[in-house]
Amino acid sequence: MTGLSHRQSEILNLARASGRVMVEDLARRFEVSAQTIRKDLNDLCEQRALTRIHGGAIIASGVENLAYEARRFVAADEKKAIGAAAAELIPNGCSLFINIGTTTEEVASALTSHEDLLVITNNLNVAMLLYRHPRIEVIVAGGAVRRADGAVVGSTATQLIGQFKVDYAIIGASAIDEEGALLDFDYREVQVAQAIIANARSVILVADSTKFTRSAPVRIAHMSQIQTFVTDQELPAGLHNICHSRGIQVIEATSKSAASETDDTGAGDTSESAVTLRRA
Repeated sequence: MTGLSHRQSEILNLARASGRVMVEDLARRFEVSAQTIRKDLNDLCEQRALTRIHGGAIIASGVENLAYEARRFVAADEKKAIGAAAAELIPNGCSLFINIGTTTEEVASALTSHEDLLVITNNLNVAMLLYRHPRIEVIVAGGAVRRADGAVVGSTATQLIGQFKVDYAIIGASAIDEEGALLDFDYREVQVAQAIIANARSVILVADSTKFTRSAPVRIAHMSQIQTFVTDQELPAGLHNICHSRGIQVIEATSKSAASETDDTGAGDTSESAVTLRRA
């Protein structure tokens, strides 16, 4: 990559480390105006190093996903809100799949007070979050463990998934295009995700709005194969039309921090709830 200023190189390094950068944070860090930072971000986007999001930018998509630790920082508050909202859809006494992803892990975190659940997962992080809880039974799919993020992928995991028929599936995606394709980077991971979708009575997709501006090369499924979509912002027009025509329930989950930014009353939120729901 050529022609970058020292500040732009530093911005790119920060984005690679944390997954995303925000205009106001960068302006304070480099002691320049927000307008200057926006120009830097636009220049980096023109070189396809970054992709703009509201208030900042994320590392641009390609043929490889962001590192797991970086993905944990991207839209962290939004993922937590999505996780809490999705967990509210899961009743006690049911069975479910939870697959790979930082957002699906937030769903698992929000399920710890549930009772009499059977959870089948190919995500070691999900298993570690849930196995200590006596009213939740956890089954981990076998197979090769991906060191980068604790994912269990491959044919052995796919075969185990096929032995179950569960009430719910919690799935994620690395990207969602305007035509409704759910996309990811690792074809082995996608094979497991497809088995999860095929063996669940109701599929819940959890994905934050940064996935609307990303791309990935491997198709998981189409929006028409899911029943519920939990996200954090209003959908782009194309996706909205698909969800409306297919009767897909869309739930927008807003984090407390985001809700407080748009609260004109100035009153503090003392509610224990982490989300504000709007059903579309």
